[in-house]
Amino acid sequence: MKKWIIAVVLLGVIGIAAFKIWGKKPEKAADEKQKPLSISENSGAFNQSFQELLTAYFAVKDALVASDSAKASAAANLLAIAADSLRCNDIQGDSTGTIKLTAKDYAGTISGSARALAGEKELAGKRTEFKMIAESIWTLFQTVHYKGQKVYWQYCPMAFNNEGAYWVSNESTIRNPYFGASMLECGSVEDSLDYSVK
Repeated sequence: MKKWIIAVVLLGVIGIAAFKIWGKKPEKAADEKQKPLSISENSGAFNQSFQELLTAYFAVKDALVASDSAKASAAANLLAIAADSLRCNDIQGDSTGTIKLTAKDYAGTISGSARALAGEKELAGKRTEFKMIAESIWTLFQTVHYKGQKVYWQYCPMAFNNEGAYWVSNESTIRNPYFGASMLECGSVEDSLDYSVK
C-alpha cells in the first residue's frame, strides 16, 4: 500500500512539473507587432531621398501627360537614379528588417522600369513601363508610410485597350498620362494616401 501511495504522489509531482515546463503558454512580447512607420521615425536622409523619388516620378507623369517623349526619357533617367539612391537603410522603426527589404525591392523595380521607359522609342512603350512604375510607387508609399505629402491613386478604365491602368498623382485633378491631350480628363480618383493625418 505504501508503494502505491508513493507512486501516486511521485506521478503527481512529475505531472505538475511537466505542466509547468511544457504547459506554459509563451509570453507575447509587447512590441512583437510591426509598428507603422511615420516620418518622425525615418531619418532626414531617407525622407529627402523619398521626396526626390516622388519628384522624379511626377516629372515622368507630367511628361507623359504632355506626350513629350524626350522629357519623359530624361525624367525617367532621373527617376532611375533617385530609385537607386533611395536610402532604405535609413528607415527606422523596422525591428525585423522587412520594411527595408520590401522598400529595396520596390525601388529596384522602379529603377529597372524607369531605365526601360527611357529606352523605349514610342510613347506607347513608355506608357506601358509607366504603369509598372506607378503600381510600385503606390505600394512603396504604403510600405514606408511617408508623411511628406498626400498622393492620389487615379484610374483610367480605357487605358491599354480598355484593360485599365492606375497612376499616382500629387493632385486630385485628373491629368491622364496614358492618353495625354487626346483624353486628358479621362479617369477618376480611386483612393488617396495621407499619412500625416492620424
